[in-house]
Amino acid sequence: MIKNFVLSALTILTLLFISCNKNETVVDPGVTLNSEVNDFVWKAMNHWYFWQSDVANLDDAKDDDIDAYHTFLNGFSDSEDLFNSLLNTSLDDFSWYIPDVEAQLNAFRGITLSYGIEIPRTVVSYDANNNIVIFVAYVVPGSPADLAGIERGDLIYKVDGTVLNTNNFLLLNNLFSETSISLGIANFDNGNLVPKGNDVSLNAVEVTENPVHFSSIIQEGGKKIGYLVYNGFRSTYHDELNQVFSTFKAQNIDELVLDLRYNGGGSVLTSAYLSSMIEGSKADGTTFALLTYNAKRNVENGVVYPFYNEAALFNKVTGEFANTFIPIARLSNLSRVYVLTSDKTASASEMIINGLRPSMEVITVGTTTVGKNEGSNTLVDAPATSSRQIYLNTDGRNPDHTVGMQPITFQIFNSLNQSDYSDGFAPTIEVDEIDFTANILPFGDTNEALLSTAINNITGAVAKSAALRPKLAVRKLGTIAKKKFSEEMYILPEEEKLIKEKSN
Repeated sequence: MIKNFVLSALTILTLLFISCNKNETVVDPGVTLNSEVNDFVWKAMNHWYFWQSDVANLDDAKDDDIDAYHTFLNGFSDSEDLFNSLLNTSLDDFSWYIPDVEAQLNAFRGITLSYGIEIPRTVVSYDANNNIVIFVAYVVPGSPADLAGIERGDLIYKVDGTVLNTNNFLLLNNLFSETSISLGIANFDNGNLVPKGNDVSLNAVEVTENPVHFSSIIQEGGKKIGYLVYNGFRSTYHDELNQVFSTFKAQNIDELVLDLRYNGGGSVLTSAYLSSMIEGSKADGTTFALLTYNAKRNVENGVVYPFYNEAALFNKVTGEFANTFIPIARLSNLSRVYVLTSDKTASASEMIINGLRPSMEVITVGTTTVGKNEGSNTLVDAPATSSRQIYLNTDGRNPDHTVGMQPITFQIFNSLNQSDYSDGFAPTIEVDEIDFTANILPFGDTNEALLSTAINNITGAVAKSAALRPKLAVRKLGTIAKKKFSEEMYILPEEEKLIKEKSN
């Protein structure tokens, strides 16, 4: 009886509720967003991408209608596909999607899973059977390649048991994509390719590379010439770079040859520090480079990187600012600098060439550089309160995913507002190292093709024609793929914080 009464009362109340609300509008929950990563990708690109105004799907009004915005984002099951769809492909060759931010930040600090082998991008054919080789440009000390006895000038002619030819030479890309590999290594002897024993098996390991690869002081023709092979603008090696210039300064060098032929770039701040070491006559704070961002980033437009008297040190493992500055060893007596270049010289390396030209003669020896006058920031899913720090601060990063991006965010100019090298810097003196594939000499050898050319120009000596003539006629073929992030100019999160603090 009581149970029936309660049920009747509930029925009446339900009917009353329905009756009272039958004319009210039911709220539509709208379109549910399937991927927070897609939301991060779009918002970060909308805020930072250099060509944002040229990409219709990055228009500021795109997210005004939330349902339409979510529908657009849900159309991409892969966030990298979304990222790629937002690029200005007619102008942008250098923006990258990052699956693992931490791994990439390690790479920027010189820590990578690698065999420790650097090779040029061009392969050459050496016989009538279209067999090909590529030379080893250098190996990282202590790396698997180094421990296996591979050295600069060795020729790779076989990969994973397959002799390389014009049809299969892209097997060389396994050097960048696989974690184990076997290589056939050879040298030329009287025009004949002679293997150096059995194939070498390598396993990729975590390799830490000091970009300050080689330095020496050469005395030729009454000149004391400082020579530096520098392979990457890494902010965690400022002290090592400065030590080389301390030696150059103490020895009072007359000329400088800066070997950047394998340097694809790196930190903008490090580039400014290196320029300060080379050009010591410019006062601290004088403009070395100027960065311009997209039209929305007015607060960043006009950011100046000057010549410095002090350099910041960063932790090699974490990349964090070490709360330490060191005096920069600045050379004050140079009126010119020689830069050795190739088709792998890019970005922050080109920033050195462009940035020093207003104040000293820059003589390039080699081949035309890449032509990258833009740079990037590492964007992570950690929005901050200030517009300058949004998506730049690794603190408080979203723990639910590892995705980041490295899109082009700025263009760089020198103090004369020049930035016209998108096709690369043509060499002052052209010498193609590939022509000497059969006779690649060690760094610092005064008969080495590019270095000897620079020395001869410095001293006015007649070129050593015998040393510069190839031992074997070679035919240049296509290029292999470039390593991801191998041609970069970037501002890392810790450097961004430091620049902001210094500018306030």
